[in-house]
Amino acid sequence: MKKQKVYILGGYQTDFARNWARENKHISAMMREAYEGSLLTTKIEPADIKAAFIGNFAGELYCMQGHLGAFFVDFDPAFKGLPTSRFEGACASSALAALSAMAHIQAGIYDCIALVGVELMKTASPAQGGDYLGTAAWYSRESAGVEFPFPKLFGKLGDVYETRYGLNDDHLARISAINYANARLNPNAQTRDWYMSYDHACSKGQYNTAVSGRIKVTDCSQVTDGAVCLYMASENFAAEYAKRCGIALEEIPHIAGWGHTTAPIEFAAKVAESADQPWILPWTRKAIIDAYERAGIKDCWDLDAIETHDCFTTSEYMAIDHFGLTEPGQSYQAIEEGTIELGGKLPINPSGGLIGCGHPVGATGARQLLDAVKQVTGTAGDYQVQNAQRVATLNIGGSATTNVCCIVEK
Repeated sequence: MKKQKVYILGGYQTDFARNWARENKHISAMMREAYEGSLLTTKIEPADIKAAFIGNFAGELYCMQGHLGAFFVDFDPAFKGLPTSRFEGACASSALAALSAMAHIQAGIYDCIALVGVELMKTASPAQGGDYLGTAAWYSRESAGVEFPFPKLFGKLGDVYETRYGLNDDHLARISAINYANARLNPNAQTRDWYMSYDHACSKGQYNTAVSGRIKVTDCSQVTDGAVCLYMASENFAAEYAKRCGIALEEIPHIAGWGHTTAPIEFAAKVAESADQPWILPWTRKAIIDAYERAGIKDCWDLDAIETHDCFTTSEYMAIDHFGLTEPGQSYQAIEEGTIELGGKLPINPSGGLIGCGHPVGATGARQLLDAVKQVTGTAGDYQVQNAQRVATLNIGGSATTNVCCIVEK
């Protein structure tokens, strides 16, 4: 039996440049703003919402708060008794929430689900925050007593590329410069007013310090406070919603395909497993290929843009060949040829990505989906990809342990 389509009706993103901890605001305030903003942008009514799914990584660590779904019930009197759930998969937490929402909708359990991704991160010092993030790896083996474990892990990803295929760090600098440039066009991006250039990203020293090995400050995603709320709906509800809004159902984006895989949690185990394979992270590649197959597309050239998980420049370098823009190990070609730039053959991270837009860990997957929706509905503003009809997202948790790829199309 053919599965029914699951639609995304739109949503709202908080300003990722804000420091909510400095404003002395609770994580629930961030969730509430995303929810209330989403009502204005989508015209959804509280009575339409039948469940709320929350993606969050480490609320218990950053702000001593778990059980986040319960806060959604406080947002409107109509929500008394509303079923809520929280999902955790490190940086892929809200992508997992989206997959679960899709399954519930296709099973006929709920017609309209509010998906909230949220993380409050600026409560912690850089060292403490790095330690919290280390729990997304195998903590006792990879993170305990290690300063900034994730820059080290993703630096090792670059080292594996260098060993197997060769890697020029200038190409990583170009990725960083592109994402910062795109972020300047995004009114919600954390770095929209920051100075950055390719020359700066290439440099190493006082103004671009080394974090670990080849990973410099400009190679890293941002520590970000942020929340996103969007709405996922059944075909029947979407049809009613389209009629209410005076638009055609075909104008509402849907999830055409998805892939979800889990690799060994330890980075060394991933590398050992892939030693005789062309793809350095084969389970990431499989999530992408599964999404292509479910969407009925043959390769990346059936896409108009990609929003990928550039927690570090090395993870975007990996995504370029794993999506199939180049042969394995040749991601540099797409960088040199301008393929991934805004206006290129297949732009990557027109939003600015995690490096430019920001990376509130539990919100990133939802933010990527919302940006995909903006692209295919022509509402991305200054970072709009011309005539975008189909956009892929790749959200990864840990050192590419949890991999979720979605294809959003109109």
